[in-house]
Amino acid sequence: MAKDQVISVQSVDRALHILNMLQQEPKGIGITELSNKLDVSKSTAHRLLMSLWKKGFVQQHKETERYVLGLKCLELGESVSENLDVRQTAKSYLEELAKKTSETVHLVTLESNEMVYIDKIETNATIRMFSRVGKRAPLYCTGAGKAMLAFLSEKERNQIYDITTFRRYTSTTITAVDALEKHLEVIRENGYALDEEEHEEGIQCAAAPIFDHTGDVVASVSAAGPVFRVEEEKLSLMAADVKKTADAVSKALGF
Repeated sequence: MAKDQVISVQSVDRALHILNMLQQEPKGIGITELSNKLDVSKSTAHRLLMSLWKKGFVQQHKETERYVLGLKCLELGESVSENLDVRQTAKSYLEELAKKTSETVHLVTLESNEMVYIDKIETNATIRMFSRVGKRAPLYCTGAGKAMLAFLSEKERNQIYDITTFRRYTSTTITAVDALEKHLEVIRENGYALDEEEHEEGIQCAAAPIFDHTGDVVASVSAAGPVFRVEEEKLSLMAADVKKTADAVSKALGF
């Protein structure tokens, strides 16, 4: 590869690295901090930011003079979301589920060893869940994550376990693979998963898998809320509603 091509690829790599860093830094990053993190000179960091700024991928905060993600990133994110067939297909079903349960409804998909929120229908209740489209969460301790994990092949699950750090979020988090595998068997039998404060204290969730026309699990739908609203009886009813919704979306996708 020619020297100028190597330099070009390095610049692209650094630019993408900057965008990833800014995603994790909502308050922005300054030139000095960025140059230190990239291990480049301030002039190089500035040139990279200016290239991204010209294209709208970053913008500079007027008061702090720190750089944050630009509107072009939002535009691209919206384009990706709109092109997800499962998101388009599921929209009306999610809205109906949110009305029926009066709780926050999520649509999530699988990426590596995590789940990613790709849509959300908010409840009108005064106390709501802290979640957002694009947020990631572990598979092994979330209802929506377990709903997908249970229906992957044994080989796929083992590959996920190999790259997962099993952290204990609450006293009910399952952190042993053997125990998790037994738990997933129950999920496969029931056709839905429950998260009984396994990821967040005070939050209960019911979720079910969504399959595409090939029979592969491609997403899951969940309904979640605080324990004082979602007690045992309501959680059971939510599980049934969530499964019906997931089945309907799967059928609409050709399953």
